[in-house]
Amino acid sequence: MINTLTRALLIVTYALALASLFVPLPMEATPVIQKLAVALLAVHTLECALAFKYVKTYSGSLAKSIVLSLLFGLLHWMPLARAARAAALAAAEPTTP
Repeated sequence: MINTLTRALLIVTYALALASLFVPLPMEATPVIQKLAVALLAVHTLECALAFKYVKTYSGSLAKSIVLSLLFGLLHWMPLARAARAAALAAAEPTTP
């Protein structure tokens, strides 16, 4: 629920920033929204580079995973990291006959 809301807020932020390139936003919000969108993309780019080993484990294409990481950051790659850690723990556990 929280992830869905956060993803929606990110999409709205990017959509408003894109729209503000063509139409001024009310209450002089245009520069604020644009700076916020650029900052989010910059942080998510850094996250994508740092968490690339998890980003590339996505079941879809690598390009789609990178785009999702740039848009949503840790909301995309953190579940992949958790799944990778769980798989590593499961593989490390000794099997009993």
